Amino acid sequence: MNHKWWKEQVVYQVYPRSFFDANGDGIGDLKGIISKLDYLILLGIDTLWISPHFDSPNEDNGYDIRDYKKVMEEFGTMEDFDTLLESCHKNSIRLIVDLVVNHTSDEHDWFVKSRSSKMNDYRDFYIWKKGKGNDLPNNWPAFFGGSAWEKTEETGEYYLHYFSKKQPDLNWDNPKVRKSVYDLMRFWLDKGIDGFRMDVIPFISKDKQFLDLSKEELKAPQKTYAKGPNLGAYLKEMNREVLSKYDIFSVGEAFGIGRDAMMRMSDEREKELDLVFLFDIVRIGREDWYQKSWTLPQLKKLFELQSNTDSNHWPTVFLNNHDNPRSVSNYGNTKDYRVKSAKLLALLTLTQRGTPFLYQGEEIGMTNVDFKAIDDFDDLQVRGNLSKVLKNKITKEEYLNHLNRSSRDHSRTLMQWTDQPKAGFSKNENTWFLVNPNYHEINVEKNLNDPKSVFNFYKNLIFIRKKSKELIYADYEDLDPNHPQIFCYQRLGKKQTYLVILNFSSDYVSYKIPVFNSKYRLIISNKLDKISPVKSNFIELDPWDALMFKISNLYEN
Repeated sequence: MNHKWWKEQVVYQVYPRSFFDANGDGIGDLKGIISKLDYLILLGIDTLWISPHFDSPNEDNGYDIRDYKKVMEEFGTMEDFDTLLESCHKNSIRLIVDLVVNHTSDEHDWFVKSRSSKMNDYRDFYIWKKGKGNDLPNNWPAFFGGSAWEKTEETGEYYLHYFSKKQPDLNWDNPKVRKSVYDLMRFWLDKGIDGFRMDVIPFISKDKQFLDLSKEELKAPQKTYAKGPNLGAYLKEMNREVLSKYDIFSVGEAFGIGRDAMMRMSDEREKELDLVFLFDIVRIGREDWYQKSWTLPQLKKLFELQSNTDSNHWPTVFLNNHDNPRSVSNYGNTKDYRVKSAKLLALLTLTQRGTPFLYQGEEIGMTNVDFKAIDDFDDLQVRGNLSKVLKNKITKEEYLNHLNRSSRDHSRTLMQWTDQPKAGFSKNENTWFLVNPNYHEINVEKNLNDPKSVFNFYKNLIFIRKKSKELIYADYEDLDPNHPQIFCYQRLGKKQTYLVILNFSSDYVSYKIPVFNSKYRLIISNKLDKISPVKSNFIELDPWDALMFKISNLYEN
């Protein structure tokens, strides 16, 4: 196993518009992030990842970029970004930014020129097709509703957009596009950033046959969109031309691919990407907006597939991000055991094999919102899919019920700093989005003042992880994959072994530990009462108990 600094980091994602509003306009900004760096230092964060901060008309909250070399006016100035970067580095925090290059905004200068004429030099920067008579080029759907093709008046041809019609897809088969992307990457790397999180990176290569999708393929079009023929070649070129020239790390958002493709993209020998986000865990039981039930053995199987890679691969570990609901609402029990289940998920995340990525608010146990109406959502995906939902004879009530479990808007509510109005996020009453009404109970200030809080549990765990490269690099073994309530695994290092026992239920469970040694020493637990020494292989577990033990491998049984 090659030891790399980015394998040993704890990464914290900030969604800038929801994090902290420093200038009082109701929108989070770069100065707001700067003002909260002490908070991240206290938590023990190594790397900060900020979602898109580039100039954008905000059709999709910054994931539609108008100018890659300019800062979004709502977030501040380039000087503010430089200050953020300098402040991070002064405090030994690395900074990575989003790279959104599958598509641009339709207001980007490249696209304005591309749509103007078939003869324009930028025409082939995007993907244009004639219709089939009066019909669309094919039946490909957009993720935000409707067709993935949009016709323009200027030339009467259609351009491809996997997302909103205001997010036209770039034509990566054009060498000039790739050269332009590499140029903008160097612009930010030369400023001193420490890497990129690459948005929907498997989609950059298109199958130019443009065949219609079958009924089965239409259920999950992302799987087809991620199978472009030149993805590996383009990532190798990007690595060769840009990434390999800097001491940075790259992580790809790999929506649409499975484990095998993830293994190819992140294989150190292939020289493509360092890390890949695999979505099987965070989307367990999900079909688009529809949330089905799932079982603990199913979840454990996904962790085993993610963790048990060879020495040429390194996983990512995450339960939250800006595109998924809050983890404690998804995997835990927010009604009766929010604090305990949030701590359990912390222990799960920070003791897995791989680089952990945390998302703002996760460290205080922020929860989903109880949205009362479709109109309360900000996400254009919710609105874009409404007509398709109603067409399929699904009621608004059923749609709302599932969105309250699956919508990405749950993660985009305002960060809960205090119990003051707007949760201390802004002094402006008119904020860009809502705050969860439970901010009086769940907020940073309250967590910092409570030594037994979710925040302090995360802080202690991060400290434990940093102290032990054995825990970071050790092998992973699920000891009881079929148990319906208990997640029990060990991390097998050369000098120490760590045993983790998690009760993923609201039941009291008498559990027989599969591997027992009387010399196991308790390292950390979310139990409120003192734990008696484990004298046999049976342990009594309260609801949502989470415990980690450690033993030196120098001892003999």
